[in-house]
Amino acid sequence: MNFYKIARPLLFRLDAETAHHLTLRGLRIAQKLGITSFLRPNARQEPVKVMGLNFPNRVGLAAGLDKAGNCIAGFGSMGFGFVEVGTITPRAQDGNPKPRLFRVREHEAIINRMGFNNPGIERALDNIQRSRKGFDGILGINIGKNKSTPNENALDDYLHCFKKAYDHADYIAVNVSSPNTSGLRELQTPKFARELLSPLMDEKEKLKEGTGKNVPVAIKIDPDMGDDQIKGLSELFSELQIDAVIATNTSVSRKSISGHSLSDEDGGLSGAPINTRSNEVIAKFHAELNDKIPIIGVGGINSKEDAKEKLSAGASLIQVYTGLIYQGPALIKELAKIKS
Repeated sequence: MNFYKIARPLLFRLDAETAHHLTLRGLRIAQKLGITSFLRPNARQEPVKVMGLNFPNRVGLAAGLDKAGNCIAGFGSMGFGFVEVGTITPRAQDGNPKPRLFRVREHEAIINRMGFNNPGIERALDNIQRSRKGFDGILGINIGKNKSTPNENALDDYLHCFKKAYDHADYIAVNVSSPNTSGLRELQTPKFARELLSPLMDEKEKLKEGTGKNVPVAIKIDPDMGDDQIKGLSELFSELQIDAVIATNTSVSRKSISGHSLSDEDGGLSGAPINTRSNEVIAKFHAELNDKIPIIGVGGINSKEDAKEKLSAGASLIQVYTGLIYQGPALIKELAKIKS
């Protein structure tokens, strides 16, 4: 029985953020009771090696759903081969004022302007240590800067989180593409990107030498950049030997939902409307990177066919967020079977 078909209408009667918190609370209870292993779907796994890491399957949970790292085993029980938590900042912050999360049901989409609400790196790592028990997949930790930190000091925030997260993560994702922290996307310009990423990669080498553990670094980029920026970033990523590119984050474009009553809401658009653009960006990065750097494809995956399009465009792994909200855990079971 597909229990989500019963639960979804009830959850959708609640406002989006209330439903989000209620779902996370349920997963936390399941973890505390030690029953998450019984929730695991009996799905065939198709392991794959990417970034030097052995993934049980190609499908992961995108950052943004488990911002505080409280439900890793719970999401793992749905069949995810990897879970990415965060975005996590050095200091706790509440994020943007509510309401800040909206369902665009007619388009199977979401608009969010959450603003990196999270408990801060120290508490998040405590949560992660507790909630990953029983999870045998790959863990990614997504890091960002505090809203109060100016871009000229952004490196301090990223380095702080990077050092703290290194021992706990299988890979670290650097978020420079959320539209919900003012000025953050400026860090994707070649000048700022170099000033941020070069020291981070240097720090990675120091930590690798000191710990004997290699933690790959992935950069999350947005779908709204032009071809020149894609080319410039591809050259920089290749030069710095970045381990992976996560393409893409949410979009500020409303072209695909033009005329909808929510189209004027500020924030990032995710879900089916950005699928095509996400695939275009993946394909362009894939062409520029010449298979030297793997791509994690995310944005608008609602079906097995959508996932295969991401892989055909050049992605090695895929991530889901909005598709899970609309389709439920059954989608993950289907995606976990994909070979390539």
